[in-house]
Amino acid sequence: MKHLLNLLAAVALLVWGTHLVRTGILRVFGANLRQVLARSISNRYTAGLAGIGVTALLQSSTATALIVSAFVGQGLITLPLALAVMLGADVGTSLVTVVFSFDLSWLSPLLIFLGVVLFISRTDTNVGRFGRVLIGLGLMLLALRLVAESTQIMVQSPVVKALLESVSSDLLLEITVGAVLAVLSYSSLATVLLVAALASTGFVPIEMALGLVLGANLGSGLLGVLTTARSPLQVRHVPLGNLIFKCLGVLVAAPLVGLWLRYLRPFLGDLATTVVMFHLSFNIVMAVLFIALIHPIARAVLRWLPPQPQRAPSSRPRHLDPSALGTPSLAISCAAREALHQADVVETMLQGMLTVVKTDDMRLSQELRKLDDTVDELYSAIKYYLTKISREELGEEESRRWTDIVSFTINMEQIGDTIERILIDIEDKKIRKGRSFSDAGMAEICELHAHLIDNLRLGMSVFLNGSVRDAQKLLEEKARFRDLEHAFASTHLSRLSDNSVPSIETSSLHIDLISDLKRINSHICSIAYPILESAGALAPSRLRADVLATQHETAA
Repeated sequence: MKHLLNLLAAVALLVWGTHLVRTGILRVFGANLRQVLARSISNRYTAGLAGIGVTALLQSSTATALIVSAFVGQGLITLPLALAVMLGADVGTSLVTVVFSFDLSWLSPLLIFLGVVLFISRTDTNVGRFGRVLIGLGLMLLALRLVAESTQIMVQSPVVKALLESVSSDLLLEITVGAVLAVLSYSSLATVLLVAALASTGFVPIEMALGLVLGANLGSGLLGVLTTARSPLQVRHVPLGNLIFKCLGVLVAAPLVGLWLRYLRPFLGDLATTVVMFHLSFNIVMAVLFIALIHPIARAVLRWLPPQPQRAPSSRPRHLDPSALGTPSLAISCAAREALHQADVVETMLQGMLTVVKTDDMRLSQELRKLDDTVDELYSAIKYYLTKISREELGEEESRRWTDIVSFTINMEQIGDTIERILIDIEDKKIRKGRSFSDAGMAEICELHAHLIDNLRLGMSVFLNGSVRDAQKLLEEKARFRDLEHAFASTHLSRLSDNSVPSIETSSLHIDLISDLKRINSHICSIAYPILESAGALAPSRLRADVLATQHETAA
Protein backbone atom coordinates (compact mmCIF):
# COMPACT_ATOMS: atom_id res chain seq x y z
CA MET A 1 0.00 0.00 0.00
CA LYS A 2 2.82 2.37 0.86
CA HIS A 3 4.53 1.81 -2.48
CA LEU A 4 1.25 2.40 -4.34
CA LEU A 5 0.76 5.72 -2.52
CA ASN A 6 4.33 6.70 -3.39
CA LEU A 7 3.63 5.96 -7.05
CA LEU A 8 0.39 7.96 -7.03
CA ALA A 9 2.15 10.88 -5.32
CA ALA A 10 4.91 10.77 -7.93
CA VAL A 11 2.35 10.78 -10.75
CA ALA A 12 0.54 13.74 -9.14
CA LEU A 13 3.85 15.58 -8.81
CA LEU A 14 4.58 14.97 -12.50
CA VAL A 15 1.19 16.38 -13.52
CA TRP A 16 1.62 19.37 -11.20
CA GLY A 17 5.10 20.08 -12.56
CA THR A 18 3.69 20.07 -16.11
CA HIS A 19 0.99 22.52 -15.00
CA LEU A 20 3.54 24.87 -13.43
CA VAL A 21 5.64 24.94 -16.60
CA ARG A 22 2.64 25.55 -18.85
CA THR A 23 1.14 28.35 -16.76
CA GLY A 24 4.56 29.90 -16.12
CA ILE A 25 5.37 30.05 -19.82
CA LEU A 26 1.96 31.59 -20.53
CA ARG A 27 2.56 34.27 -17.89
CA VAL A 28 5.95 35.22 -19.31
CA PHE A 29 5.37 34.77 -23.03
CA GLY A 30 1.56 34.54 -23.35
CA ALA A 31 1.03 37.64 -25.52
CA ASN A 32 4.20 37.00 -27.54
CA LEU A 33 3.21 33.40 -28.23
CA ARG A 34 -0.14 34.56 -29.62
CA GLN A 35 1.65 37.11 -31.82
CA VAL A 36 4.08 34.48 -33.11
CA LEU A 37 1.20 32.21 -34.05
CA ALA A 38 -0.81 35.00 -35.67
CA ARG A 39 2.12 36.32 -37.74
CA SER A 40 3.75 33.06 -38.80
CA ILE A 41 0.65 31.28 -40.09
CA SER A 42 0.86 32.08 -43.80
CA ASN A 43 0.70 28.54 -45.25
CA ARG A 44 0.30 24.99 -43.99
CA TYR A 45 4.03 24.40 -43.57
CA THR A 46 4.87 27.56 -41.63
CA ALA A 47 1.74 26.91 -39.56
CA GLY A 48 3.06 23.44 -38.68
CA LEU A 49 6.46 24.86 -37.73
CA ALA A 50 4.80 27.53 -35.58
CA GLY A 51 2.83 24.82 -33.81
CA ILE A 52 6.04 22.89 -33.09
CA GLY A 53 7.81 25.94 -31.62
CA VAL A 54 4.96 27.22 -29.47
CA THR A 55 4.05 23.80 -28.11
CA ALA A 56 7.69 23.00 -27.34
CA LEU A 57 7.59 26.00 -24.99
CA LEU A 58 4.13 25.38 -23.56
CA GLN A 59 4.66 21.62 -23.24
CA SER A 60 0.96 21.21 -23.94
CA SER A 61 -0.74 20.69 -27.29
CA THR A 62 -4.06 21.27 -25.49
CA ALA A 63 -3.02 24.83 -24.54
CA THR A 64 -2.00 25.46 -28.16
CA ALA A 65 -5.36 24.08 -29.31
CA LEU A 66 -7.22 26.54 -27.08
CA ILE A 67 -5.22 29.50 -28.39
CA VAL A 68 -5.64 28.49 -32.04
CA SER A 69 -9.34 27.72 -31.53
CA ALA A 70 -9.87 31.22 -30.21
CA PHE A 71 -8.09 32.62 -33.28
CA VAL A 72 -10.46 30.70 -35.55
CA GLY A 73 -13.46 31.86 -33.53
CA GLN A 74 -12.31 35.47 -33.94
CA GLY A 75 -11.74 35.03 -37.68
CA LEU A 76 -7.99 35.69 -37.43
CA ILE A 77 -6.94 32.45 -39.18
CA THR A 78 -8.69 29.85 -41.31
CA LEU A 79 -9.64 26.42 -40.03
CA PRO A 80 -7.28 24.46 -42.38
CA LEU A 81 -4.25 26.44 -41.22
CA ALA A 82 -5.32 25.96 -37.60
CA LEU A 83 -5.39 22.20 -38.18
CA ALA A 84 -1.87 22.41 -39.63
CA VAL A 85 -0.78 24.18 -36.43
CA MET A 86 -2.18 21.29 -34.39
CA LEU A 87 -0.27 18.72 -36.43
CA GLY A 88 2.89 20.64 -35.61
CA ALA A 89 1.82 21.00 -31.97
CA ASP A 90 1.74 17.23 -31.53
CA VAL A 91 5.27 16.98 -32.91
CA GLY A 92 6.37 19.73 -30.49
CA THR A 93 5.00 17.80 -27.52
CA SER A 94 6.81 14.67 -28.71
CA LEU A 95 10.14 16.51 -28.94
CA VAL A 96 9.77 17.69 -25.34
CA THR A 97 9.02 14.12 -24.30
CA VAL A 98 12.28 12.96 -25.90
CA VAL A 99 14.25 15.59 -23.96
CA PHE A 100 12.72 14.52 -20.65
CA SER A 101 13.41 10.86 -21.37
CA PHE A 102 17.14 11.38 -20.77
CA ASP A 103 18.50 10.87 -17.28
CA LEU A 104 18.42 14.45 -15.99
CA SER A 105 17.72 13.63 -12.35
CA TRP A 106 20.98 15.37 -11.37
CA LEU A 107 19.52 18.61 -12.74
CA SER A 108 16.35 18.48 -10.66
CA PRO A 109 17.75 19.87 -7.36
CA LEU A 110 19.50 22.72 -9.17
CA LEU A 111 16.37 23.76 -11.09
CA ILE A 112 14.17 23.65 -7.98
CA PHE A 113 16.70 25.65 -5.94
CA LEU A 114 17.17 28.35 -8.59
CA GLY A 115 13.43 28.47 -9.28
CA VAL A 116 12.50 29.00 -5.63
CA VAL A 117 15.14 31.72 -5.21
CA LEU A 118 13.92 33.60 -8.28
CA PHE A 119 10.24 33.12 -7.47
CA ILE A 120 10.50 34.29 -3.85
CA SER A 121 12.80 37.24 -4.55
CA ARG A 122 10.92 38.58 -7.60
CA THR A 123 7.42 37.16 -7.29
CA ASP A 124 5.47 39.69 -9.38
CA THR A 125 8.00 40.05 -12.19
CA ASN A 126 8.88 38.00 -15.25
CA VAL A 127 11.99 36.84 -13.41
CA GLY A 128 9.79 35.36 -10.68
CA ARG A 129 7.50 33.78 -13.26
CA PHE A 130 10.51 32.23 -14.98
CA GLY A 131 11.48 30.86 -11.58
CA ARG A 132 8.06 29.18 -11.51
CA VAL A 133 8.92 27.51 -14.81
CA LEU A 134 12.21 26.23 -13.38
CA ILE A 135 10.40 24.84 -10.34
CA GLY A 136 8.00 22.99 -12.64
CA LEU A 137 10.84 21.51 -14.69
CA GLY A 138 12.65 20.41 -11.55
CA LEU A 139 9.52 18.78 -10.13
CA MET A 140 8.92 16.91 -13.38
CA LEU A 141 12.44 15.48 -13.32
CA LEU A 142 12.10 14.62 -9.63
CA ALA A 143 8.73 12.95 -10.24
CA LEU A 144 10.14 10.78 -13.02
CA ARG A 145 12.86 9.51 -10.68
CA LEU A 146 10.30 8.81 -7.93
CA VAL A 147 8.10 6.91 -10.41
CA ALA A 148 11.03 4.69 -11.37
CA GLU A 149 11.91 3.98 -7.73
CA SER A 150 8.33 3.18 -6.74
CA THR A 151 7.68 0.82 -9.62
CA GLN A 152 10.90 -1.15 -9.15
CA ILE A 153 9.43 -2.60 -5.93
CA MET A 154 5.84 -2.96 -7.10
CA VAL A 155 6.80 -4.90 -10.22
CA GLN A 156 7.84 -7.83 -8.04
CA SER A 157 4.27 -8.33 -6.77
CA PRO A 158 2.50 -11.41 -8.28
CA VAL A 159 -0.84 -9.55 -8.17
CA VAL A 160 0.55 -6.64 -10.17
CA LYS A 161 2.09 -9.00 -12.72
CA ALA A 162 -1.23 -10.81 -13.21
CA LEU A 163 -3.09 -7.53 -13.63
CA LEU A 164 -0.63 -6.23 -16.21
CA GLU A 165 -0.77 -9.46 -18.17
CA SER A 166 -4.57 -9.25 -18.40
CA VAL A 167 -4.43 -5.66 -19.67
CA SER A 168 -1.56 -6.21 -22.11
CA SER A 169 -3.49 -8.92 -23.93
CA ASP A 170 -5.95 -6.40 -25.40
CA LEU A 171 -4.68 -3.52 -27.58
CA LEU A 172 -8.06 -1.78 -27.56
CA LEU A 173 -8.08 -1.82 -23.76
CA GLU A 174 -4.54 -0.42 -23.67
CA ILE A 175 -5.54 2.46 -25.96
CA THR A 176 -8.59 3.14 -23.81
CA VAL A 177 -6.56 3.19 -20.59
CA GLY A 178 -3.98 5.54 -22.16
CA ALA A 179 -6.72 7.90 -23.34
CA VAL A 180 -8.33 7.97 -19.90
CA LEU A 181 -4.99 8.70 -18.23
CA ALA A 182 -4.32 11.61 -20.62
CA VAL A 183 -7.75 13.12 -19.97
CA LEU A 184 -7.49 12.72 -16.19
CA SER A 185 -3.99 14.19 -16.04
CA TYR A 186 -4.86 16.95 -18.56
CA SER A 187 -1.57 16.16 -20.31
CA SER A 188 -0.48 13.62 -22.89
CA LEU A 189 3.11 14.65 -22.14
CA ALA A 190 2.84 13.58 -18.51
CA THR A 191 1.13 10.34 -19.53
CA VAL A 192 3.81 9.37 -22.07
CA LEU A 193 6.61 10.21 -19.62
CA LEU A 194 4.87 8.10 -16.98
CA VAL A 195 4.53 5.18 -19.38
CA ALA A 196 8.20 5.50 -20.39
CA ALA A 197 9.27 5.46 -16.75
CA LEU A 198 7.10 2.44 -16.02
CA ALA A 199 8.45 0.60 -19.06
CA SER A 200 12.05 1.30 -18.08
CA THR A 201 11.55 -0.54 -14.77
CA GLY A 202 9.73 -3.46 -16.33
CA PHE A 203 6.49 -2.51 -14.59
CA VAL A 204 4.77 -2.24 -17.99
CA PRO A 205 5.65 -4.56 -20.92
CA ILE A 206 6.90 -2.72 -23.97
CA GLU A 207 3.98 -3.87 -26.15
CA MET A 208 1.52 -2.54 -23.60
CA ALA A 209 3.50 0.69 -23.27
CA LEU A 210 3.15 1.44 -26.99
CA GLY A 211 -0.58 0.81 -26.80
CA LEU A 212 -0.83 3.24 -23.89
CA VAL A 213 1.11 5.82 -25.93
CA LEU A 214 -1.40 5.52 -28.77
CA GLY A 215 -4.17 6.01 -26.21
CA ALA A 216 -2.42 9.06 -24.74
CA ASN A 217 -2.35 10.66 -28.19
CA LEU A 218 -6.01 9.90 -28.68
CA GLY A 219 -6.75 11.25 -25.19
CA SER A 220 -5.07 14.59 -25.92
CA GLY A 221 -7.41 15.06 -28.90
CA LEU A 222 -10.42 14.07 -26.82
CA LEU A 223 -9.31 16.47 -24.09
CA GLY A 224 -9.46 19.42 -26.50
CA VAL A 225 -13.00 18.47 -27.55
CA LEU A 226 -14.15 18.16 -23.94
CA THR A 227 -12.53 21.45 -22.92
CA THR A 228 -14.30 23.39 -25.69
CA ALA A 229 -17.62 21.54 -25.45
CA ARG A 230 -19.46 24.64 -24.20
CA SER A 231 -17.70 27.09 -26.51
CA PRO A 232 -19.14 28.66 -29.69
CA LEU A 233 -19.20 26.38 -32.74
CA GLN A 234 -16.37 28.25 -34.47
CA VAL A 235 -14.11 27.54 -31.49
CA ARG A 236 -15.02 23.83 -31.42
CA HIS A 237 -13.95 23.21 -35.02
CA VAL A 238 -10.20 22.98 -34.35
CA PRO A 239 -10.36 20.41 -31.49
CA LEU A 240 -12.80 18.28 -33.51
CA GLY A 241 -10.55 18.32 -36.58
CA ASN A 242 -7.54 17.48 -34.42
CA LEU A 243 -9.43 14.56 -32.86
CA ILE A 244 -10.23 13.25 -36.35
CA PHE A 245 -6.51 13.29 -37.17
CA LYS A 246 -5.77 11.44 -33.92
CA CYS A 247 -8.37 8.76 -34.66
CA LEU A 248 -7.06 8.24 -38.19
CA GLY A 249 -3.50 8.09 -36.89
CA VAL A 250 -4.34 5.48 -34.25
CA LEU A 251 -6.25 3.39 -36.82
CA VAL A 252 -3.22 3.41 -39.11
CA ALA A 253 -0.60 2.85 -36.40
CA ALA A 254 -2.32 0.22 -34.23
CA PRO A 255 -1.87 -2.70 -36.67
CA LEU A 256 1.77 -1.71 -37.27
CA VAL A 257 2.96 -1.70 -33.64
CA GLY A 258 4.36 -5.23 -33.93
CA LEU A 259 6.27 -4.39 -37.12
CA TRP A 260 7.66 -1.22 -35.54
CA LEU A 261 8.98 -3.20 -32.57
CA ARG A 262 10.45 -5.91 -34.77
CA TYR A 263 12.44 -3.66 -37.11
CA LEU A 264 13.24 -0.51 -35.13
CA ARG A 265 13.54 -1.57 -31.49
CA PRO A 266 17.08 -3.04 -31.91
CA PHE A 267 18.35 0.43 -32.88
CA LEU A 268 16.76 2.36 -29.99
CA GLY A 269 18.52 1.08 -26.89
CA ASP A 270 16.67 1.04 -23.56
CA LEU A 271 12.91 0.67 -23.14
CA ALA A 272 12.23 4.29 -22.12
CA THR A 273 13.88 5.52 -25.32
CA THR A 274 11.83 3.04 -27.32
CA VAL A 275 8.59 4.44 -25.88
CA VAL A 276 9.35 8.12 -26.46
CA MET A 277 10.76 7.49 -29.95
CA PHE A 278 7.59 5.61 -30.85
CA HIS A 279 5.62 8.63 -29.64
CA LEU A 280 7.79 10.98 -31.72
CA SER A 281 7.72 8.85 -34.86
CA PHE A 282 3.93 8.45 -34.58
CA ASN A 283 3.35 12.20 -34.54
CA ILE A 284 5.94 12.96 -37.24
CA VAL A 285 4.44 10.38 -39.60
CA MET A 286 0.93 11.65 -38.79
CA ALA A 287 1.97 15.23 -39.59
CA VAL A 288 3.62 14.22 -42.88
CA LEU A 289 0.70 12.06 -44.00
CA PHE A 290 -2.13 14.36 -42.96
CA ILE A 291 -0.71 17.81 -43.80
CA ALA A 292 -2.18 17.35 -47.27
CA LEU A 293 -5.60 16.49 -45.84
CA ILE A 294 -6.21 19.64 -43.82
CA HIS A 295 -8.70 21.06 -46.37
CA PRO A 296 -10.83 17.88 -46.71
CA ILE A 297 -10.88 17.43 -42.93
CA ALA A 298 -11.81 21.11 -42.47
CA ARG A 299 -14.72 20.73 -44.91
CA ALA A 300 -15.89 17.62 -43.07
CA VAL A 301 -15.78 19.45 -39.73
CA LEU A 302 -17.78 22.35 -41.17
CA ARG A 303 -20.40 19.91 -42.46
CA TRP A 304 -20.74 18.28 -39.04
CA LEU A 305 -20.69 21.58 -37.13
CA PRO A 306 -21.98 24.32 -39.48
CA PRO A 307 -20.89 27.78 -38.23
CA GLN A 308 -23.57 29.94 -36.71
CA PRO A 309 -24.54 33.13 -38.57
CA GLN A 310 -23.42 36.41 -37.08
CA ARG A 311 -25.94 37.83 -34.66
CA ALA A 312 -27.09 41.40 -34.31
CA PRO A 313 -25.26 43.75 -31.92
CA SER A 314 -28.07 43.36 -29.38
CA SER A 315 -27.52 39.62 -29.01
CA ARG A 316 -26.33 37.79 -25.90
CA PRO A 317 -22.61 37.39 -25.04
CA ARG A 318 -20.74 35.74 -27.89
CA HIS A 319 -17.04 36.29 -27.13
CA LEU A 320 -16.81 34.92 -23.57
CA ASP A 321 -15.26 31.58 -24.44
CA PRO A 322 -15.22 29.28 -21.35
CA SER A 323 -12.37 27.21 -22.79
CA ALA A 324 -10.11 30.29 -22.79
CA LEU A 325 -10.26 30.52 -18.99
CA GLY A 326 -7.46 27.97 -18.82
CA THR A 327 -5.26 30.53 -20.62
CA PRO A 328 -5.81 33.76 -18.62
CA SER A 329 -4.12 36.08 -21.12
CA LEU A 330 -6.43 34.76 -23.83
CA ALA A 331 -9.48 35.08 -21.56
CA ILE A 332 -8.62 38.76 -21.01
CA SER A 333 -8.78 39.29 -24.79
CA CYS A 334 -12.18 37.58 -24.93
CA ALA A 335 -13.52 39.82 -22.16
CA ALA A 336 -12.20 42.93 -23.93
CA ARG A 337 -13.98 41.96 -27.15
CA GLU A 338 -17.23 41.41 -25.26
CA ALA A 339 -16.82 44.83 -23.61
CA LEU A 340 -16.63 46.40 -27.08
CA HIS A 341 -19.76 44.45 -27.99
CA GLN A 342 -21.46 46.03 -24.98
CA ALA A 343 -20.29 49.46 -26.16
CA ASP A 344 -21.79 48.78 -29.61
CA VAL A 345 -25.18 48.21 -27.98
CA VAL A 346 -24.79 51.45 -26.00
CA GLU A 347 -23.98 53.31 -29.22
CA THR A 348 -27.14 51.91 -30.82
CA MET A 349 -29.16 53.22 -27.87
CA LEU A 350 -27.48 56.63 -28.01
CA GLN A 351 -28.07 57.05 -31.73
CA GLY A 352 -31.70 55.95 -31.49
CA MET A 353 -32.32 58.34 -28.59
CA LEU A 354 -31.97 61.41 -30.86
CA THR A 355 -34.40 59.88 -33.36
CA VAL A 356 -36.95 59.52 -30.55
CA VAL A 357 -36.40 63.17 -29.53
CA LYS A 358 -36.94 64.33 -33.09
CA THR A 359 -39.81 62.06 -34.20
CA ASP A 360 -41.62 61.21 -30.94
CA ASP A 361 -41.48 57.55 -31.95
CA MET A 362 -42.89 55.79 -28.89
CA ARG A 363 -42.32 52.29 -30.31
CA LEU A 364 -38.64 52.98 -31.01
CA SER A 365 -38.26 54.41 -27.52
CA GLN A 366 -39.58 51.21 -25.95
CA GLU A 367 -37.28 49.07 -28.14
CA LEU A 368 -34.29 51.15 -27.09
CA ARG A 369 -35.24 50.83 -23.44
CA LYS A 370 -35.23 47.04 -23.84
CA LEU A 371 -31.63 47.28 -25.08
CA ASP A 372 -30.67 48.50 -21.62
CA ASP A 373 -31.53 45.02 -20.36
CA THR A 374 -29.04 43.67 -22.90
CA VAL A 375 -26.39 46.11 -21.68
CA ASP A 376 -27.02 44.99 -18.09
CA GLU A 377 -26.85 41.31 -19.07
CA LEU A 378 -23.57 41.85 -20.91
CA TYR A 379 -22.16 43.71 -17.91
CA SER A 380 -23.11 40.87 -15.57
CA ALA A 381 -21.73 38.23 -17.96
CA ILE A 382 -18.42 40.04 -18.42
CA LYS A 383 -18.06 40.66 -14.69
CA TYR A 384 -18.77 37.00 -13.87
CA TYR A 385 -16.37 35.84 -16.60
CA LEU A 386 -13.60 38.06 -15.25
CA THR A 387 -14.07 36.70 -11.72
CA LYS A 388 -13.32 33.22 -13.08
CA ILE A 389 -9.95 34.33 -14.47
CA SER A 390 -7.14 33.49 -12.05
CA ARG A 391 -5.61 36.85 -11.08
CA GLU A 392 -2.52 35.02 -9.78
CA GLU A 393 -1.72 33.84 -13.30
CA LEU A 394 -1.92 37.32 -14.83
CA GLY A 395 1.12 39.43 -15.53
CA GLU A 396 1.29 43.08 -14.46
CA GLU A 397 0.07 44.39 -17.83
CA GLU A 398 -2.75 41.84 -18.04
CA SER A 399 -3.81 42.58 -14.46
CA ARG A 400 -4.06 46.25 -15.37
CA ARG A 401 -6.09 45.32 -18.43
CA TRP A 402 -8.41 43.29 -16.20
CA THR A 403 -9.09 46.42 -14.16
CA ASP A 404 -9.58 48.54 -17.30
CA ILE A 405 -12.22 46.14 -18.61
CA VAL A 406 -14.14 46.24 -15.34
CA SER A 407 -14.06 50.05 -15.33
CA PHE A 408 -15.11 50.24 -18.99
CA THR A 409 -18.08 47.91 -18.57
CA ILE A 410 -19.27 49.77 -15.47
CA ASN A 411 -19.26 53.04 -17.39
CA MET A 412 -21.15 51.46 -20.31
CA GLU A 413 -23.74 50.02 -17.94
CA GLN A 414 -24.28 53.40 -16.28
CA ILE A 415 -24.57 55.11 -19.68
CA GLY A 416 -27.26 52.59 -20.65
CA ASP A 417 -29.18 53.34 -17.43
CA THR A 418 -28.95 57.08 -18.08
CA ILE A 419 -30.24 56.71 -21.63
CA GLU A 420 -33.16 54.65 -20.35
CA ARG A 421 -34.07 57.40 -17.87
CA ILE A 422 -33.85 60.00 -20.65
CA LEU A 423 -36.22 57.98 -22.84
CA ILE A 424 -38.72 57.62 -19.98
CA ASP A 425 -38.66 61.41 -19.42
CA ILE A 426 -39.16 62.06 -23.14
CA GLU A 427 -42.13 59.71 -23.20
CA ASP A 428 -43.74 61.24 -20.10
CA LYS A 429 -42.93 64.93 -20.55
CA LYS A 430 -42.85 65.33 -24.32
CA ILE A 431 -44.49 62.59 -26.37
CA ARG A 432 -47.57 61.93 -24.23
CA LYS A 433 -48.15 65.66 -23.67
CA GLY A 434 -47.62 66.55 -27.34
CA ARG A 435 -44.90 69.12 -26.65
CA SER A 436 -41.92 70.10 -28.80
CA PHE A 437 -38.55 71.73 -28.29
CA SER A 438 -37.91 75.09 -29.87
CA ASP A 439 -35.79 75.10 -33.02
CA ALA A 440 -32.86 76.60 -31.11
CA GLY A 441 -33.27 74.09 -28.29
CA MET A 442 -33.36 71.16 -30.72
CA ALA A 443 -30.22 72.46 -32.44
CA GLU A 444 -28.42 72.56 -29.09
CA ILE A 445 -29.48 68.99 -28.27
CA CYS A 446 -28.33 67.79 -31.69
CA GLU A 447 -24.94 69.46 -31.25
CA LEU A 448 -24.40 67.91 -27.83
CA HIS A 449 -25.53 64.54 -29.16
CA ALA A 450 -23.05 64.72 -32.06
CA HIS A 451 -20.23 65.39 -29.57
CA LEU A 452 -21.37 62.41 -27.50
CA ILE A 453 -21.26 60.03 -30.47
CA ASP A 454 -17.77 61.22 -31.43
CA ASN A 455 -16.55 60.95 -27.85
CA LEU A 456 -18.02 57.46 -27.42
CA ARG A 457 -16.22 56.22 -30.53
CA LEU A 458 -13.02 57.88 -29.37
CA GLY A 459 -13.47 56.26 -25.96
CA MET A 460 -13.86 52.83 -27.58
CA SER A 461 -10.65 53.45 -29.51
CA VAL A 462 -8.84 54.45 -26.32
CA PHE A 463 -10.04 51.29 -24.59
CA LEU A 464 -9.00 49.12 -27.52
CA ASN A 465 -5.59 50.64 -28.31
CA GLY A 466 -4.57 52.29 -25.02
CA SER A 467 -3.29 55.40 -26.85
CA VAL A 468 -2.15 58.07 -24.37
CA ARG A 469 -2.60 60.82 -26.98
CA ASP A 470 -6.21 59.79 -27.67
CA ALA A 471 -6.84 59.50 -23.92
CA GLN A 472 -5.61 63.09 -23.46
CA LYS A 473 -7.82 64.22 -26.33
CA LEU A 474 -10.81 62.49 -24.75
CA LEU A 475 -10.18 64.22 -21.43
CA GLU A 476 -9.96 67.58 -23.20
CA GLU A 477 -13.40 66.88 -24.67
CA LYS A 478 -14.80 66.69 -21.15
CA ALA A 479 -13.94 70.34 -20.48
CA ARG A 480 -15.22 71.37 -23.93
CA PHE A 481 -18.51 69.54 -23.38
CA ARG A 482 -18.93 71.16 -19.95
CA ASP A 483 -18.48 74.61 -21.48
CA LEU A 484 -21.10 73.81 -24.12
CA GLU A 485 -23.54 72.62 -21.48
CA HIS A 486 -23.12 75.86 -19.48
CA ALA A 487 -23.52 77.96 -22.63
CA PHE A 488 -26.68 76.15 -23.74
CA ALA A 489 -28.20 76.38 -20.26
CA SER A 490 -27.69 80.17 -20.42
CA THR A 491 -29.23 80.50 -23.88
CA HIS A 492 -32.20 78.44 -22.72
CA LEU A 493 -32.76 80.88 -19.85
CA SER A 494 -32.60 83.73 -22.36
CA ARG A 495 -35.35 82.10 -24.42
CA LEU A 496 -37.46 81.77 -21.29
CA SER A 497 -37.09 85.48 -20.62
CA ASP A 498 -38.33 86.10 -24.17
CA ASN A 499 -41.49 84.13 -23.32
CA SER A 500 -40.89 81.46 -25.98
CA VAL A 501 -43.83 79.06 -25.54
CA PRO A 502 -42.02 75.83 -26.65
CA SER A 503 -39.11 76.70 -24.36
CA ILE A 504 -41.41 77.34 -21.42
CA GLU A 505 -43.32 74.05 -21.94
CA THR A 506 -40.18 71.91 -22.22
CA SER A 507 -37.94 73.89 -19.87
CA SER A 508 -37.64 71.22 -17.18
CA LEU A 509 -37.10 68.46 -19.74
CA HIS A 510 -34.54 70.52 -21.66
CA ILE A 511 -32.44 71.30 -18.57
CA ASP A 512 -32.61 67.70 -17.37
CA LEU A 513 -31.72 66.41 -20.83
CA ILE A 514 -28.57 68.47 -21.30
CA SER A 515 -27.57 67.64 -17.73
CA ASP A 516 -28.00 63.91 -18.46
CA LEU A 517 -26.01 64.26 -21.68
CA LYS A 518 -23.21 65.84 -19.66
CA ARG A 519 -23.38 62.92 -17.23
CA ILE A 520 -23.08 60.46 -20.14
CA ASN A 521 -20.08 62.36 -21.45
CA SER A 522 -18.43 62.16 -18.03
CA HIS A 523 -18.77 58.36 -18.05
CA ILE A 524 -17.28 58.24 -21.54
CA CYS A 525 -14.33 60.43 -20.56
CA SER A 526 -13.70 58.25 -17.51
CA ILE A 527 -12.34 55.64 -19.94
CA ALA A 528 -9.24 57.83 -20.31
CA TYR A 529 -8.31 57.89 -16.61
CA PRO A 530 -6.80 54.36 -16.27
CA ILE A 531 -4.76 54.85 -19.47
CA LEU A 532 -3.39 58.23 -18.35
CA GLU A 533 -2.77 57.02 -14.81
CA SER A 534 -0.75 54.00 -15.95
CA ALA A 535 1.29 56.30 -18.23
CA GLY A 536 1.95 58.75 -15.37
CA ALA A 537 0.18 61.53 -17.29
CA LEU A 538 -2.59 62.14 -14.74
CA ALA A 539 -2.18 64.71 -11.98
CA PRO A 540 -2.93 63.33 -8.51
CA SER A 541 -5.31 66.18 -7.70
CA ARG A 542 -6.80 69.23 -9.37
CA LEU A 543 -6.82 71.18 -6.08
CA ARG A 544 -4.13 73.84 -5.79
CA ALA A 545 -2.17 73.56 -2.58
CA ASP A 546 -1.52 77.32 -2.38
CA VAL A 547 -5.24 78.17 -2.50
CA LEU A 548 -6.04 75.59 0.17
CA ALA A 549 -3.29 77.00 2.40
CA THR A 550 -4.62 80.56 1.99
CA GLN A 551 -8.16 79.49 2.87
CA HIS A 552 -6.87 77.61 5.91
CA GLU A 553 -5.05 80.71 7.13
CA THR A 554 -8.17 82.84 6.58
CA ALA A 555 -10.31 80.40 8.55
CA ALA A 556 -7.77 80.43 11.35
